[in-house]
Amino acid sequence: MNSIIPKIEVPIIEKGITSKVFLSEELKNKSVIIFGVPGAFTPTCTEKHMPGFIKLYQKIINKGIDNIYCLSVNDNFVMHSWILSYTDGDRIIGIADGNGEISQNLNLLTDKSKNFMGMRSKRFAMIVRDNIIEKTFIEEPGEYKVSSAEHLLTVV
Repeated sequence: MNSIIPKIEVPIIEKGITSKVFLSEELKNKSVIIFGVPGAFTPTCTEKHMPGFIKLYQKIINKGIDNIYCLSVNDNFVMHSWILSYTDGDRIIGIADGNGEISQNLNLLTDKSKNFMGMRSKRFAMIVRDNIIEKTFIEEPGEYKVSSAEHLLTVV
């Protein structure tokens, strides 16, 4: 896995507004958490992963984190709708890695074709400070433990 955030342009969804940015520029001089999900609107992502980060948002921010980002290999329209489907969802900034370029660069792209989902991001979370990936937590297939907001809160 690469240990530096790549200079790849992607749509970012922040407070309901979509803009295209180079991810490395977006994260410059920031301490952030990025969590990745296989797909917006999928069961575990929708019922556990995103809600956990929304619920624990302020506790995580209080530990010196500037922002929390959610990455998914979905287009920006799907990410926009998914984030705004939550009360307080706009606390989380979406990264619409629609082409899977960031996931591939970070060796987090996985083939979910057997589930009719194509190439997707693995379920993960990482702590990034000024574009340097300090810690990465990658789930085993079908698991939801180390990438949870509850776990991240203990390691930030």
